[in-house]
Amino acid sequence: MASEIVLDIQKTFSDRAAVTARLHLPLDPPSATILFGPSGSGKTTLLRCLAGLERPDAGTISFNDSVWFDAATHVQIPPQARRLGYMSQDYALFPNYTVAGNIAYGLTGLSAQEKKARVEEVLHLLQIEQLSQQRPAQLSGGQQQRVALGRAIARRPQLLLLDEPLSALDAPTRARLCKELRILLTQLAVPSIIVTHDWTEALALGDFMAVISEGRVMQTGTPLEIFSRPRHADVALVVGIETVIQGTVKAIHNELATVQVGSVDVTALASPGLDADVILCIRAEDVTLELTGSGETSARNHLRGTVHTITPLGALVRVTVDCGFLLTALVTRSALSDLKLAVGSDVRAAFKAGSVNLIPR
Repeated sequence: MASEIVLDIQKTFSDRAAVTARLHLPLDPPSATILFGPSGSGKTTLLRCLAGLERPDAGTISFNDSVWFDAATHVQIPPQARRLGYMSQDYALFPNYTVAGNIAYGLTGLSAQEKKARVEEVLHLLQIEQLSQQRPAQLSGGQQQRVALGRAIARRPQLLLLDEPLSALDAPTRARLCKELRILLTQLAVPSIIVTHDWTEALALGDFMAVISEGRVMQTGTPLEIFSRPRHADVALVVGIETVIQGTVKAIHNELATVQVGSVDVTALASPGLDADVILCIRAEDVTLELTGSGETSARNHLRGTVHTITPLGALVRVTVDCGFLLTALVTRSALSDLKLAVGSDVRAAFKAGSVNLIPR
């Protein structure tokens, strides 16, 4: 029998869409699975159902050959019997406990000496030995995150569940701890399921990913596969592809499709059995802006247009170009200045055929 989690459940709510999920998540080798989607999509509900903190209305949940939940036979294994490590979004540290006390919480069935040794092992693993006698109020956000993670792994769980583990941190701390968390998960070699709505975290942390939207699993695969080649328009929007627009395939020649989009033609790679009615997905980072009249690059597509909007995004700038349809590009601030871009400026947008993902409509 394959080593996997099988989740096939339904959970209904009075004020939002029902969560209906069917997932097979591999456990061997131990890997990190991302539950990805916007706020309110049902990600945390799935995590809490796996943890036994919420009870589905129908379906089953199994871990390897152990049934954790079965609505038909009224099986509901309690959270403490599932051997889980669970880290909530707000960390939920006990304010009156020290760091060592928080990590030790839940270490039942061990002698005082064994408990002390395990706490010291976790403190060393997370490199927070110097914080052992401090309380949560004395810690930074990044330090609190490490303590919450330490408490989750102290019991040597067979499955680790992390709900938005980095969302409470400021951007620089989040970027640094994201790398550290990935290294730690690899060292632990414990299967983990991580909820996030941040695509950079999903790409950095995940081996496998399930995209959740309005309570349904829309697509599964590796994070890179899904972000590069979403199979549905809804998935393309959820994973942040900026240009998602309808088109019609006019011709296919030498594995290249000519697709009419509005009043212009776009060249894309053609997949076998491609339908005539398609949706084009183009990531902003794959679009290069050029001055009209300059030499053309090797890209298949060079579309003339005018700048429609300019939106600063920190070090980068989002530029939307009207080239018969609205196409979004990401450029640096220096490129914006060098090209002298302003709303209404003439510009040429270039992108490769391989950068265009075609989805059946």
